[in-house]
Amino acid sequence: MKKLLLLTTVTLLISSCASRPKEQWIQLFNGQDLEGWVIKIKGSPLGENYKNTFRVEDGIMKVSYSEYDTFRYEFGHIYYREPFSSYKLRVEYRFTGEQLPGGPSWGFRNSGIMFHCQDPAAIGLNQDWPVSVEVQFLGSTAERETPTMNVCTPHTHIMMGDSLVTQHCTRSLSKYFYGDDWVTAELVVYADSIIHHIVNGDTVLTYNKPQIGGDLPEGFNLPEGTPLKEGYIALQSESHPVEFRKVEILELRQQAEGNRQ
Repeated sequence: MKKLLLLTTVTLLISSCASRPKEQWIQLFNGQDLEGWVIKIKGSPLGENYKNTFRVEDGIMKVSYSEYDTFRYEFGHIYYREPFSSYKLRVEYRFTGEQLPGGPSWGFRNSGIMFHCQDPAAIGLNQDWPVSVEVQFLGSTAERETPTMNVCTPHTHIMMGDSLVTQHCTRSLSKYFYGDDWVTAELVVYADSIIHHIVNGDTVLTYNKPQIGGDLPEGFNLPEGTPLKEGYIALQSESHPVEFRKVEILELRQQAEGNRQ
């Protein structure tokens, strides 16, 4: 009888696992070209890839400055073509080479994901950054050690617990990443509720309630405190070469996380 019960239990477990739907990850970067992405670089109109900054080589999306002589604050972003609300985003990135001369000191080994972005078509010609929340990628050296997957808030604020955070950047608890090693960054977003930053499987930062706040770009009309529930996803170019070999997304249901609050 015990053997029969054990066999029945095992059979039910196997049946349950087999019937569970597979996660439906969507590849935002196809590994071949920039199809599905829209470029906006400061000082250039929407869709113009100034000096071939964003390119695909050997199956990798690259931010390259090989056609620049110096950096003149041409901050750039490449946006996926449609907005998302609740999802898990996975990006594999690494820094390479040297920072372009003229780049700001904070731009050294600096890139990131911008999420809940305003529509790229509404971004001003000379606007530095979109209204968004930034998952900041930073690389370390022996002389300059810093965590990665920090949060920064261009034209926005966030909450940590019950406290409104208005400072521009908040550091994560990640370890340091050196050289040109690939790093797996995961972002879990539940609309305007909880957000998690995960690096190589470790959760290093959690916050909630992203919202409009601070100085706003000319022509942007949403009032301070407006919740950010969805928006576009973008990758940055900020004067240091960086590569992305995977960008994929899994859409989630907000209710699953909302019920835990």
